[in-house]
Amino acid sequence: MVLEAIAALAAAIWLYLVFARGGFWLSSERHQGGPATLPGSPPSWPSVTVVIPARDEADGIAETIGSLLRQDYAGAFKIVLVDDNSSDGTAEVARRCAGEANAAERLEIIAGQPLPSGWTGKLWAVKQGVAAAQSAPQPPDYILLSDADIVYAPDVLAGLVTRAVIGKLVLTSLMVKLRCQSFAEQSLIPAFIFFFQMLYPFPWVNKPTSATAAAAGGCMLVRSDALRAAGGIDAIRNALIDDCSLAKLLKVRGPIWLGLTERVFSSRPYPEFEDIRRMVSRSAYAQLRYSPVLLAGTVVGMAITYLAPPLLTLFASGPARWLGLLAWALMAVAFAPTLRLYGRSLLWGWALPAIALCYMLFTLDSALQYARGKGGMWKGRVQALEQ
Repeated sequence: MVLEAIAALAAAIWLYLVFARGGFWLSSERHQGGPATLPGSPPSWPSVTVVIPARDEADGIAETIGSLLRQDYAGAFKIVLVDDNSSDGTAEVARRCAGEANAAERLEIIAGQPLPSGWTGKLWAVKQGVAAAQSAPQPPDYILLSDADIVYAPDVLAGLVTRAVIGKLVLTSLMVKLRCQSFAEQSLIPAFIFFFQMLYPFPWVNKPTSATAAAAGGCMLVRSDALRAAGGIDAIRNALIDDCSLAKLLKVRGPIWLGLTERVFSSRPYPEFEDIRRMVSRSAYAQLRYSPVLLAGTVVGMAITYLAPPLLTLFASGPARWLGLLAWALMAVAFAPTLRLYGRSLLWGWALPAIALCYMLFTLDSALQYARGKGGMWKGRVQALEQ
């Protein structure tokens, strides 16, 4: 009876996820390209300032800056790079890139100030960039918050602004396509996107009447006046999951939109499983509000949702086996659209239980790192504040 109950619960969970959680798994919320792909166009092109926080990003910053300087955008447009005490010449690489593109006047580089107490490093850098943009003689209408490893197709900015103006959005965000080349990336990165969509169904995020709010921090176009009215970056200064915190802050002020795209991608490599572990462990326990109770519940929930179905299929009998197989099959079907997005074989869908086990271990490691006083470690900084 116990096995049958677990099997029935697992099947019920996957029936709910597939049929009643906003169709998150269909990956239907997409940003396809420039203004031509959207209905209508802005009556005029608003001004935009891109703010990029960068700490030791010399390897990829030229590609990011170069892609931004190549944007086909008719409005006023500039870039503010906040060099967050880099030791690898990040600012020099960015400056040289702008010079080679004959666009030095469009790039402003700010030397980051020492990190004050109560702030995460990234958000302190973002605050300085936003402050510089908003205090300019002609403040921008929109601010594009971009990570330093993000590369843009030439029509992206115009498309983002068009979507924001037509939809009267206060926040327009793209889940950029992550690098998926090494075996570790091919194994774990598509599931990272799948789990994010499950946690924050994009159709619910994009529905103004829904309380669900989320964004993807690599690419977020924010209406400048809405950000100022919401209290600015100061209002989320200690958030490790800063993108979703910003989305929650802004959704009460207007509609937001989040979608997948293949027009923007991250150049940051994760060549080994250890690299992905560090990426996930940095914020996983923060997602659980540093709660041991929520951690325990998450582990149990993931075990029933992901591990029980294949174990029951392989080792149980009778109704428990068939219910386990149903749950496993629904799991594989749900994972398929994300696998297609990343060009992976649909057979990976049947491996989702093993992949989920890796993420479960990463989450436990995140809690362990927090207990050791190393929570939120990023480029030499411990950023998870004591609760």
